[in-house]
Amino acid sequence: MFLEVLLDTLLDCLKMLPFLLVAYFVIEYIERSGSEKIEKALAGGGKYGFVPGAFLGLIPQCGFSGMAANLFSGNVITLGTLIAVFISTSDEAVPLLIATPDGWKNLLPLLGLKLIAALIAGFLTDFVIMKIMPKELKGGYLENNSRVDCHDHDEHESLIAATLRHTGIIMLSIFIILLIINLAVELTGSERIAEFIRSTGVLQCLITPLIGMIPNCASSVLLTQMYSAGQLPFSSMFAGLCAGSGIGTLVLIRTEENKKKVLAILGLIYVYSVIIGLILRCFMG
Repeated sequence: MFLEVLLDTLLDCLKMLPFLLVAYFVIEYIERSGSEKIEKALAGGGKYGFVPGAFLGLIPQCGFSGMAANLFSGNVITLGTLIAVFISTSDEAVPLLIATPDGWKNLLPLLGLKLIAALIAGFLTDFVIMKIMPKELKGGYLENNSRVDCHDHDEHESLIAATLRHTGIIMLSIFIILLIINLAVELTGSERIAEFIRSTGVLQCLITPLIGMIPNCASSVLLTQMYSAGQLPFSSMFAGLCAGSGIGTLVLIRTEENKKKVLAILGLIYVYSVIIGLILRCFMG
């Protein structure tokens, strides 16, 4: 049984490989050729930086969330802009949906809803939440960029090498997670798993954002794979992906000296993600 599951998992991964290679080649190219322009677009937005932030966060590259965290800690962008980028970031979900034929139909709804959620959250944060937030927890835009250093990729690594490295890391994560899921389904039965997930009800929208906030690409891989396997509804996956910002969380923790502020930001993102998931659940089930 184990060998059969192992073989099926390998075949599933091999089917994804060509799509992932192409996707990560494009992603690496965009990051190398356009990162400075993206940085300027975020930094130049001022109080309305959440608008370009929401759009730019859709680009499937977790490095941009790290860039936004650096810019926020350097007082270059507003808190609303940071949150807009974090919420619109989907980390590895977009390449994974591209790599699976059934995922294409969900790609545009995911990106469209991510954009809307990020715009609303960014606006609410800068024009409502910031007015009632304690002074010691405020931060961001002060029209200077003295502490900004956003370019953390290896400048000596070729485009092809970076693409292969990134694809290899993600393929390993996909293989491990798929193997665990397939073994669980084989041992437990898909009906039992589906019934357990259904029994959690609205709690899914409280749990998946916590998974999404784990600062590792494996969290978005897990959520996307569970959705693709029919083990999570779209609303629960979406809530988790809204809370996930890849390395952005780690960069924020490292660069922001006020750790209470970091906790407040993460708490705000969690609340936004839960609310978004619950709203979607009401309309989509």
